[in-house]
Amino acid sequence: MESDLWNFEKDAWQKGFSRVAGIDEAGRGPLAGPVVSAAVILPQGFSIQVRDSKTLSPKQRDNFYDKIYAHAMSVGVGIADSAEIDRINILKASLLSMRLALENLKLQPDYLLIDGQFPIASDLPQKPVIKGDSLSISIAAASIVAKVTRDRLMDKYDEAYPQFGFSKHKGYPTKAHKEAIRKFGYCPIHRITFKGVKEYAEQIPAIW
Repeated sequence: MESDLWNFEKDAWQKGFSRVAGIDEAGRGPLAGPVVSAAVILPQGFSIQVRDSKTLSPKQRDNFYDKIYAHAMSVGVGIADSAEIDRINILKASLLSMRLALENLKLQPDYLLIDGQFPIASDLPQKPVIKGDSLSISIAAASIVAKVTRDRLMDKYDEAYPQFGFSKHKGYPTKAHKEAIRKFGYCPIHRITFKGVKEYAEQIPAIW
């Protein structure tokens, strides 16, 4: 039932915490673009039954995104760009973007629910939740904010580098995207340490 999505939050409230932040990321798998994380603190009276962003259409995500920003106690976003991903690896960059999202909350939480199996660098009490975006309403809300934010960034990158079709695949390794890399090389937002880019980075001049 949808109410089960509140179980992790209710458990934290029962332990005396009052501002529970759900944190999730979007963009670990693409060959291009940043990894974007969001942190969301929902009020206890939040009645909108959001779901994991992966189960929603783009229109549904946009609708929920607006409602989350309208009703959440606080929303923070953190971004690690492709250069940072290449420098420290995607896992560390994802955890970094999560920490930045936490730091960008205007209201300080007292408990964190983190999507995945790894904690983030914070002294706050926290609980990593595997598949948390389908188990916690706060993490689900964060997944929507992260996904919509990243998709909109990729739409802007599509205007700068239209030959790659970023607005369609958002940087993921589709057949069309990989063919564009073979044809044009890579651009400044490509992750040159990723398989699917690095093989061609030395062969074809980059588009800068």
